[in-house]
Amino acid sequence: MRLAMIGLGKMGSNMATRLMRGGHGVVGYDTNEESVRAAEAAGADGARSLDEVAAKLTPPRVAWVMVPAGDATENAINALAARFSPGDFIVDGGNSHYTDSVRQGAALKEKGLRFVDVGTSGGVWGLSEGYCMMIGGENEDVEALRPIFETLAPAPDRGWGHVGPTGAGHFVKMVHNGIEYGAMQAYAEGFQLMQRKADFNLDLHQIAEIWRFGSVIRSWLLDLAAAALAENPTLEGIAPYVPESGEGRWTALEAIQLGVPLPVITLALQNRFRSEEESPFGDKLLAVLRQQFGGHAVKRAP
Repeated sequence: MRLAMIGLGKMGSNMATRLMRGGHGVVGYDTNEESVRAAEAAGADGARSLDEVAAKLTPPRVAWVMVPAGDATENAINALAARFSPGDFIVDGGNSHYTDSVRQGAALKEKGLRFVDVGTSGGVWGLSEGYCMMIGGENEDVEALRPIFETLAPAPDRGWGHVGPTGAGHFVKMVHNGIEYGAMQAYAEGFQLMQRKADFNLDLHQIAEIWRFGSVIRSWLLDLAAAALAENPTLEGIAPYVPESGEGRWTALEAIQLGVPLPVITLALQNRFRSEEESPFGDKLLAVLRQQFGGHAVKRAP
């Protein structure tokens, strides 16, 4: 199957490479000329415009959009829709909010275009390990794209699935990322507690390696923690700054709307907000309140 990859950042490029290795033809497009040249060097058919993308694909055309969520994705989908014909496919493989996918799917369907939303996980390891894909859309559309999903997945029969109608793929990916927040936070807190117990002089990398085998908390995240601690046991030079990508926030907001308690995910999200504050005003207010009512000393900033 021949398709276009719209967006040749790290993940888009790796997905294009995995597809080509699986025997698919790939037309690569990006606004960055260097990215297009790199894709061509890897074997893709480069395109310098979306008009060229449309011309290089045979109907029914398939374009996989892999650009940042929000305006970039919206603009790319609309631009493709203006150039595609009824029966062509547009796949959103980024981290779009599921409500945007529902809306886009309905709008494209009115034009006779076929839309599939694919929540994609795998990061920089996806090229070698395969991508986990949570797919939303109509049954016949997902089935038509099966060869692509089977190639990108860890194996043809696992790591991917059609989870529901349009929007469901990105909804499930949103929840997936919320869970990711909570799991990462739990590991971080546990290792921080062990690091603080100075009188035991614990080897955190050793402990991570022990836990990786047989333990009920073994996971790929733990494997990555072990690798990071092997490289930098004290995490010297690493700032305690953890940006919030958006999907954790969406998960918490959805929980509020549905009245579902998500204390772990929500607190993990709040901790990321805190890490982004270099000098939290709230903590300063706490300090002066203690001074006001109890005469406690206030530590002055340098």
